[in-house]
Amino acid sequence: MKKRVFIIHGWGGNSNEGWLVWLKNQLADRGFKVVVPDMPDTDSPKISVWVNHLKNLVGVCDRDSYFVGHSIGCQAAMRYLEQLPENEKIGGAIFVAGWFNLTDETWDENYTKEIADEWINTQIDFEKIKRHTNNFVLVASDNDPYVALSNAELFRNNFGAKIIILENKGHVSGEDGVNELPVVLEELLKMVK
Repeated sequence: MKKRVFIIHGWGGNSNEGWLVWLKNQLADRGFKVVVPDMPDTDSPKISVWVNHLKNLVGVCDRDSYFVGHSIGCQAAMRYLEQLPENEKIGGAIFVAGWFNLTDETWDENYTKEIADEWINTQIDFEKIKRHTNNFVLVASDNDPYVALSNAELFRNNFGAKIIILENKGHVSGEDGVNELPVVLEELLKMVK
C-alpha cells in the first residue's frame, strides 16, 4: 500500500500556503500519496467540524498513514487521532508551530480569543493519542509571536516528541517567508524507514 501523508494547514490558512505546497510536491515526487485539504470555515475553526472533515477524508488509518499539522492543524490532527478506534495505528505525526496555549499577542481581536478558547480549553487525552503511534516530532521557532517555546516542553512531556527549534522563522508560515521546510521532509522520511 502507498504511504499516505495528510498535511493540515493552520487557522485562516489554505492548502496553497507557504511550505505546504513545497512539502506536498517533495513527497509526491518520492511516491507518497499526499492530501492537503482546504479545511472548512478556516477563519472560524471548530473542533467538531475539523475533526469530522478529517474523518471523512482519511477513512481507515494504518501504519502507512502520516500526519503533518501547522498551528491549529496540529490540534486538529491530535484531536482526530484521539478519537480513532484503539486498533488503528499510524506511522507518525509532525507538528509544526503546534500549541496547547497561545501568547497574548495572538489576541488582536476579541473573536480570536473566542475561537481559540474551544481549542485551548477542551482537554486532550494524550494516552489515547499515544496508542496510535509513538513517532512524534515538534518543529517550532524561537521567535514565534503566537506560540511560546514553553509549548515545546508540553509536547516532549505529553508525547515524548522529538523537539526541533528553528531560528527566526516566526510562526513558520508563508507570511514569515517560510516557503520550504526541509526539516519536516527529513523527519518524515526518517519515520518512514
